[in-house]
Amino acid sequence: MTYDLRDEYLAEGYSKEETAELDSDITIEAIEKAVKSAGFEVERVGSVKKLIEALACGKRWDVVFNISEGIRGTGREALVPALLDHYKIEYTFSGPLTMAATLDKPTAKIIAWHHNIPTPDFFVVSHGQNIPDYARKMKYPLFVKPAAEGSGKGVSTKSIVNDFGELKNECKRLAEFFSQPVIVEKFLCGREYTTALLENSEGVQIIGTAEVIFNDNAEGSIYSYSNKEKFETRVRYEIVEGKKAKNCAELAMKAWTAFSCRDCARVDFRENAEGEIEFLEINPLPGLNPLRSDLPIIAELVKMDYNDLILKILESAIKRLRKE
Repeated sequence: MTYDLRDEYLAEGYSKEETAELDSDITIEAIEKAVKSAGFEVERVGSVKKLIEALACGKRWDVVFNISEGIRGTGREALVPALLDHYKIEYTFSGPLTMAATLDKPTAKIIAWHHNIPTPDFFVVSHGQNIPDYARKMKYPLFVKPAAEGSGKGVSTKSIVNDFGELKNECKRLAEFFSQPVIVEKFLCGREYTTALLENSEGVQIIGTAEVIFNDNAEGSIYSYSNKEKFETRVRYEIVEGKKAKNCAELAMKAWTAFSCRDCARVDFRENAEGEIEFLEINPLPGLNPLRSDLPIIAELVKMDYNDLILKILESAIKRLRKE
């Protein structure tokens, strides 16, 4: 197993928000327990540094259950898959190109557009201050967030900007804090959904689509960093059925194909003012905390056992190994 343990990075001085995407002991132990229940032997290799050391010393494995998020740069989720590809070691989840393209939100939106997947109009502010003049005349509100982060990092009620002054201030704040470009897009004011997909011997299936519902005490009606961290009291999830579920499923399948995903993924959507569903982003390395991650929550809502979910992900990777 390859992973990044949040507590280790907190001990090095990183903040809670900087480490929001990283995993807890609960997640590592839950995955290990599920994998061992099927008779596999498990060796933990936390952090890419330890993986590089192990590979350099000649360590090899039949397959790697990879959930390593990395800590720095737009290629951080691609680093472990790229290393394992070099050493011809099979692993769970998508390859390095998919990981890099989906982490960088502007790139992901361009790919979505190319495949006729509806997504909000956007522009990128590369240095916090160089906001194009046409932004003064755009229809507000707009939504501002870091270009290459996950787990709601950098997202708060300040992300919804109502005029050029607010836009300029938030772009400057985010660019300075995260040391990366900022993406500015049309704000979608409607309901929010997330769809989980899983690959099996018969192809790709939709596990389910859940609506993310914000309680009265939530930080606005957005999936912010604060709301995600305190989801137990601020957010609830309900399985969506009917036309909305069908629309989300169709777009999720298109996104899966467009980004060449493998094994498992999760796609986020939000409704526009007309009630039409638009693509926000796709996560080809979804969180697997059995208690707080969206994917396991969706699985639980549709009565899929957590151990079964983990083993199906692993089986999908093993199937590739058998074809070699």
